[in-house]
Amino acid sequence: MLSRLKLQSFKSWADTGDVGLKPITGFFGANSSGKTSLLQALLLLKQTADSSDRGLALHFGDKKALVDLGDFRSVIHRHSEDAELRIDLDWVQAEPLVVNDPKGRGEQVVQDTRLGFSTHVKGENGAGGKSLQLTVPSIEYRIGDIAFGMHRKGDSRKNYELFNSATEFQFVRSQGRAWPLPAPVKCYGFPDQVRAYYQNAGFLSDFELAFEEQLRRIYYLGPLRAYPERRYTWAGGQPSDMGLAGEQAVHAILSSRDRGEKISKGRGKDRATLEEYVAEWLKRLGLIAEFRVEAVAEGSQIFEVKVKKLAGGPESLITDVGFGVSQILPVVVLCFYVPEGSTVILEQPEIHLHPAVQANLADVLIDAHRKRGVQIIVESHSEHLLRRLQRRIAEQKLSKDDVALYFCEAGLKGSTLTPLDLDLLGKITNWPAEFFGDQFAELAATQEARLNRMTKKA
Repeated sequence: MLSRLKLQSFKSWADTGDVGLKPITGFFGANSSGKTSLLQALLLLKQTADSSDRGLALHFGDKKALVDLGDFRSVIHRHSEDAELRIDLDWVQAEPLVVNDPKGRGEQVVQDTRLGFSTHVKGENGAGGKSLQLTVPSIEYRIGDIAFGMHRKGDSRKNYELFNSATEFQFVRSQGRAWPLPAPVKCYGFPDQVRAYYQNAGFLSDFELAFEEQLRRIYYLGPLRAYPERRYTWAGGQPSDMGLAGEQAVHAILSSRDRGEKISKGRGKDRATLEEYVAEWLKRLGLIAEFRVEAVAEGSQIFEVKVKKLAGGPESLITDVGFGVSQILPVVVLCFYVPEGSTVILEQPEIHLHPAVQANLADVLIDAHRKRGVQIIVESHSEHLLRRLQRRIAEQKLSKDDVALYFCEAGLKGSTLTPLDLDLLGKITNWPAEFFGDQFAELAATQEARLNRMTKKA
């Protein structure tokens, strides 16, 4: 599970400070306040790791990427080419990573489940000063309280050295290999020469693998979901996620059905297929009474999604009922389709949903965390979703320690982030002014307008 994020000189953020990430983390605030940028930093790392181009320090994206951020000038704070982008990410994994020193007869250097990563990325003029080239002055991995990494040696762009903070461990050079190390691979990888130039640096690749594994476990659903279709063609593939717009939701249901996967509903309860579990949640959300995916004919690869709006009512295609069903479907499917312990990033999942459904959506997120250990990071404008989280804390159905809520606000010097303090009763003790608008002022203005009209009429 991701546990901490820190950004410096990234888009509207000069410095976020340490952003604690919990099983359920919510970012709220006005438009253009920096909420989305926090999510984009994680997606930037993920698509960089997924890129086959080892020469790219950062993969800023294209039409097929998770996020298209343009270029370094577009991403760096205030578009200042002299600034240095820094990203820090910490996580906790289920199994500890063990670092042994092969030169010390395999003695253990450190073992921990707490890991972290930091990278610095800088834009520097290329040959002739005409182009901006990305360089990585340093990378660092942390395990427990010990750090291992590499940084520039002096001002040279092609001369790097390893460093570590372990008091009882030292990197040992291979004989006759006193050459300087080249720059990191991408923004997080040690160059291949590390293994050749040092006798006991092979374990550094374990950090890279652990980092890539955490990034692979991040799944994202964008704010604009695809329109439902009357028929879906499925050729037996296994989608890795829902797609940016949720267009793979039905294919995920069919894939899960084909593999015979089932979801635990709790102790003493029968396990359910993904399709059954989704149908149950859509019913609990108050959207429909029945839901099923059915082939148009036996053995066909063409499927229809059929629903009943009311129990005992007629059956319809999903395209012929309220738009909200198709918009919430990818959110629910994603939460219960991804591998257990994954991190799901949701951007405005409440779009096109009735306020009551927005509130119930919070229970979907809580259930995904409880039943499957899924971490939820959500960017939202929904007061109803937030209120339901507060209510569940007050009811002791959710611990306040499982929730981190933040208010983002734009300013002249950049975005600022305020952690919302939740007490044991779910009350926010530092509620920002006009967090969801000034409701009292709206009521007062409405009443004043009524009185003025009544006075004129009299």
